[in-house]
Parts: sequence; structure tokens; C-alpha cells
Amino acid sequence: MIAGLLALGVVTTAAQEETVSDPSGAIGQIAKLPEGVLTRPELKKLINAGEKLFKTKFTIDDGAGRPGATQAIIPTKARHRSDNAFKRLPGPDAAACSSCHNDPVVGGAGDFVTNVFVSEGFSNADFDTSDPQFSNERGTNHLFGAGLLELLAREMTSDLHALRKEALEKAATSNEAVRVDLVTKGVSFGRLTALPDGLVDLRELSGVDTDLVIRPFSQKGVMTSLRQFTINALNHHHGMQPSERFGKRWTASDDFDEDGKTNELGAADISALVAWQATLPIPQQTGTNDLAQAGKRLLGEFGCTNCHIEALPLRSLLFSDPGPLDASGTLNTSQVSNPGIYDIALLDWAKTLEKNAKGEFLVPLFGDLKRHKMTDRSVNALGNELLSQRFVGRDIFMTSELWGIGSTAPYGHRNDFSTLDQIILAHGGDARKARDSYKDATREDRRALIAYLKTLVIKP
Repeated sequence: MIAGLLALGVVTTAAQEETVSDPSGAIGQIAKLPEGVLTRPELKKLINAGEKLFKTKFTIDDGAGRPGATQAIIPTKARHRSDNAFKRLPGPDAAACSSCHNDPVVGGAGDFVTNVFVSEGFSNADFDTSDPQFSNERGTNHLFGAGLLELLAREMTSDLHALRKEALEKAATSNEAVRVDLVTKGVSFGRLTALPDGLVDLRELSGVDTDLVIRPFSQKGVMTSLRQFTINALNHHHGMQPSERFGKRWTASDDFDEDGKTNELGAADISALVAWQATLPIPQQTGTNDLAQAGKRLLGEFGCTNCHIEALPLRSLLFSDPGPLDASGTLNTSQVSNPGIYDIALLDWAKTLEKNAKGEFLVPLFGDLKRHKMTDRSVNALGNELLSQRFVGRDIFMTSELWGIGSTAPYGHRNDFSTLDQIILAHGGDARKARDSYKDATREDRRALIAYLKTLVIKP
């Protein structure tokens, strides 16, 4: 399929190099993961290999399809073997990653037609129905700037863990309860109270899981890393099983999905896909004029930037893969002797990042990596899901980053709002005050705000 995935550790046979689709085996066999800090040429090779995989239309000769397994993120056998190569709802539903992530360019978002159905919490997810009681319909998010989002999440998680540790130490020393504000990079995640006996009262947490891990991906903020997201998606959408979750270590089988293909994707293949996604450039601002500049000012005056924070500071551009926070079924730093490190500073687009007085890189995401309640009794259009995902309430969503929003219509977690005006007016709950300020503004001010948002684009 992909001939000779360079020096990233994937070894192909001569037969595979001669044919586009070779029935004798998988895309490649793992030799070794990238290790240590990659040089610019090494990183470029890995990125190119990942881009090829992202665009590849997988076939049955590669292992596409999963007749004996479901799309569940925990390896789960299907109750009934499927006779269809593709199934729109439970999947496999696409031949390539780029089938959905393609607007305005590969790696971008998707229109309503590319919506997916999230139901990985089910142990027997082999149904084919769009009924909302069985699955949540979601739009395809763009991946530009994704590496910086994960790096921000890692640093914020580290900060929160340090605050918890310090509070526990103070409580043990003083023999008194210690209440601490959980603030990192200017974002508040509520409070916790450390008790002298080592227990922690978490009832005042806000917008984060009880483990204090920031999960920056998906509309609900439930995906820890690009690696986890990639492994989930390969199985769900293509029926391609990465060995690090579906191989012998966890399933005692090299062909868990019973399609006759073993070791369909090695850990090095996943590293290549992660490297490509993690190094995609950030969205840009373009075409500003007086109207858009007025809109930028109004974004703050209306209160939108309380959640859509223009930029968050990042201490380091060194992206390690595997990362430090993933759980079973996704490789993490502790499971490898020397993780690969991708220095994003080596990339030309990284030189456009501004710095603050501390020398930290300012990531212009227009977000806060925090979950918020998005509905109330009178504004509840975004509360149309019936299922919670990873124990997150059905009306609670991660703040959508606004960078790139000018290129990624339609809007909303289900891609069912065609204009920016519609999606702003759909904000309720925690965003109700800002929404009402926009609603009550003059027509000219509303036009100005929309004009500014349309300057935040993804450039080819």
C-alpha cells in the first residue's frame, strides 16, 4: 500500500513495494518507534509518511473492515458478522481519514454529510440506526494546530496535578483541610479541598474530570491525545486495527476483527499519523478591515472571550510521542524506553507564533480547553444529545476553538447550523449572558463580530 515507510520503523516486503494493494499482508510490520529528538530531515520524513497514510484509501487487502468486531474503543466482538463492507452509522464508514477531514483542505473539517455517530461506550455497537437514544451525531472537526492543543493540555494537566500535590502536602503538615483554586494559564477549573488523611474533596471542580487531566479533543473534551484519537478512528471509521490496542497484548490475537489480516497497523504507523497531525500549521487571521477590527473589540465586550480566550501561553514546543497521559490500549511514555520527540520549533510556521514577556509561545486558539454547560430552559438547541459520553453530561461541551472558524461551516457539534449568527444565538447556559449581549446589539455590531470571525481561516 504505502511503499517503504521510510526510516520510521515500518518494514515492507518487495512484493508490497511492487503493488498498490498486496493481499499477502498489512501495510507494514513494526521495527521500532521513532526515538529521541528528531532532526528536521527525520521529522520531515515522518510527517510525509503520516500524510500518505492519512490520505490512503484502505482496502480489504490492507485489513480494512472488521466483520468480527465492533467500533467500540475497547476491543469488542460483534454479535453478528456484517456482510457489508461499509455501514454509515456504526462503520466502517470511510475509506480514508481524508474522506471526512477535507474542508477546506486535507486535515480540515467536514460538512454535514461527513457526520459520525459516537457510541463507543457500547459493548455491542453493531446496530445501524441514527436514533439519538443509541448514538450521538457529531460533525468532523479540523486538525490544524492540534499539536499545540495537546501540548497546552499536557502543561495544564501538569499544573493542576502540582496544585493538588502541594495542597495534599500542606494538609498533611498542618493537619488541617487546605482549599486550593485550580487555575492554570488563566483558566479556572474550580477548586479542590485536600484533607489531612490524604483524601481530596472534588465537589467544586468545574469543567474537568476528577483525575484533573485536560482532554483537548472531541466536542465533549474526552480524547486525551492525538494518538488515542487516531487509534479510535482507525478502528471505527476504517476497520483498521492498530496492534497496540487490538494485538496480542490486549486481545491474545493478531486478527481480533477476524478479517484474515494480521497486525494491520504497527505502532510506527500510528506515530507517523500523529506526527503529521501534530505538526499541521495553526489557522491564520487574514483580510482584516475596520469592520473586522471593531468585531474583535466587541468579542471581548460581549463576554465571548471569557471562554473563547484569544491566546494561551505554552512553555515548550517539544511534542513527545507516545505522550505521558494515555491509558491502557494507547502507548504512553512509560511503556517505551525513549519516546520520539518532535520539535515543532523546527517548522517554518512555528516562527509566526508570538511570545509573551516570559518567553512563552502564545497559541491563538480562541478557547480555554474547558467544558461548559451550553443549555438552559429557554435556549437549549445544543442539548439535543440523549447519551452522556465518558460520564460528561449531554448538555456539556468543550469550548470550541474559534481559530479556523471562517473556513469550517456548518457549525455546532452536529453541523446543523449554517451561519455564525445561528450558532451564536444557540449558546445558552454558561454562555447565555454573552449570547444575550450579542442578541441585543445593533445590527451593525453583530455584522462586525461576524466579519471578525470570518477572518479566522485555514490557509492551504
